Amino acid sequence: MKKAFLFLASGFEETEAIGTVDVLRRGSVEVTLVSLTGNKMVEGAHGIEVASDALFEEVDYKDADVLVLPGGMPGTNNLNAHEGLKTLLTRQYEAGKYVAAICAAPIVLGGLGLLKGKKATVYPGFEAQLTGAEVSSDAAVKDGNVITGHGPGLVYQFGLTILEALRGKEVAEETAAGLLL
Repeated sequence: MKKAFLFLASGFEETEAIGTVDVLRRGSVEVTLVSLTGNKMVEGAHGIEVASDALFEEVDYKDADVLVLPGGMPGTNNLNAHEGLKTLLTRQYEAGKYVAAICAAPIVLGGLGLLKGKKATVYPGFEAQLTGAEVSSDAAVKDGNVITGHGPGLVYQFGLTILEALRGKEVAEETAAGLLL
């Protein structure tokens, strides 16, 4: 079974986190919600608390097929401040495995230099922080081992793009049909 790890930092965008997890689990991807806060309960940008499955330090990421960053503010800034996460993202990318980010979170990938020469999308107003990227306004973009999503209302397209990368077009189409998309 394919494995995904989605990271929760204080102030994450709830819709992007839960929507992505939902799509991936419907498509038979094992998803682990990982807290970067030191607590299993993490509060989102709109005051909704979500229970993570594990704390960052407790997880072995060697079998990760994709690492996923939801956006939101100040969640994106909190992701960007976590040095362990940034090291993990760089290793994942350099190993040729998938990294994915939606909304403002692609700026974390941009700051690490992972978007150089890649097509990527981001929430409007953050384009300048996608260092070296060819900026797109598409709902979701896959370029090599990088997947980016435009924003919260497009979370299903983002999740389905990740699902297609991991499990193939047929599984993504079946999942989309089950969601009435």
